[in-house]
Amino acid sequence: MTVRIATRGSKLALWQAEHVRARLQANEPGLAVELVVLKTIGDKVLDRPLAEVGGKGLFVKEIEEALLDGRADVAVHSMKDLPAALAPGLALAAVPEREDPRDALLVRPGLAASLASLPRGAPVGTSSLRRACLLKAARPDLAVTMLRGNVDTRLRKLDEGQLDAIVLAVAGLRRLGFADRIGAVLGPPEWLPAIGQGALAIEARADDAATRARLAPMAHRPTERATAAERAFLARLDGSCRTPMAAHGTFLDGGERLRVEGLVGRDDGTGILRDAIDGSPQEAEGLGTALAERLIARGADAILRECVSRVPVGGA
Repeated sequence: MTVRIATRGSKLALWQAEHVRARLQANEPGLAVELVVLKTIGDKVLDRPLAEVGGKGLFVKEIEEALLDGRADVAVHSMKDLPAALAPGLALAAVPEREDPRDALLVRPGLAASLASLPRGAPVGTSSLRRACLLKAARPDLAVTMLRGNVDTRLRKLDEGQLDAIVLAVAGLRRLGFADRIGAVLGPPEWLPAIGQGALAIEARADDAATRARLAPMAHRPTERATAAERAFLARLDGSCRTPMAAHGTFLDGGERLRVEGLVGRDDGTGILRDAIDGSPQEAEGLGTALAERLIARGADAILRECVSRVPVGGA
């Protein structure tokens, strides 16, 4: 018996797939596990913002197709890349314990490591509309610049002085051994992370009971519930990479209550709407939906339609 894991070929994606392979083999010594490395649309198109290429799903479509046509048994994704609706026939088999979900500010040598201390007009790189929105809200004077590519490419551009700062996920930096490059951590309540950031999403075919049973021991219930709330928020707002939004689930009272914070804003950093909701962890998806409804009542849907209408969608 060989379990085949579909994954992207970036260093971070391979780290994640190897992590899942190690977990599977620890639970079942002697199990043969091989990686099926694929290139997605998001990996191929690097000269345009993700928003112009088509939004969420750019890093998962080809991987999910490999599951559905039988080339792979398991798919490993960064949760934040996963669209709100899974492809028909697939299921989330496990969501392991989350890494730090926050963002990190990295600055070039010689600059103080804080958002407030960056020089006026400093070029700051990111490929995320959410990060761009939050950067512009905090520092309207910064020159927010599109930055695509893997972590090594982004760090090289920073070190070469093409940019004064970049914003990346703390989780990815830690997993790749770059934690020492973190200048400042950007986190709640002012700076909310991407939906699902720091968590892995492990997919399998819905009808593959044996594989889903193998993956089940990796599940971490608190992470599952927090990310389920965040993804319900995403689903209700019909969000994508073309719309700046964020949600973050955390636990209160020793895990007895789940708090979900969310925001929606314009990509120029204006019109940001924020709210939060608390409730039972067993009602995680309902909490995420209710939070989205609150923001819709305050005009979030109009902001999102406005953002989408301004972004040209590519044909990829």
